[in-house]
Amino acid sequence: MLTAIETTATINANHELVLDEELPSNAPSRVRVIVLFEENMDIGEKDWLNAASNNEVFEFLNDEAEDIYTLEDGKPLTDEI
Repeated sequence: MLTAIETTATINANHELVLDEELPSNAPSRVRVIVLFEENMDIGEKDWLNAASNNEVFEFLNDEAEDIYTLEDGKPLTDEI
């Protein structure tokens, strides 16, 4: 018997599906996958933010070495032009 689970995912640059949620199955097993997409689909801001925040390509931003700026850097913005 087959159980259906609906979730969303992103197709990355390597043509791999990156799921937005964990699957409920605990054991490795083969699954059947059906991919539905619209050719000219506009992705909403919420979906973009979710995909970016869960994408491993941005993991380097959590490295303390990347935090190179402080509040003392730069000049404050003013209304003067």
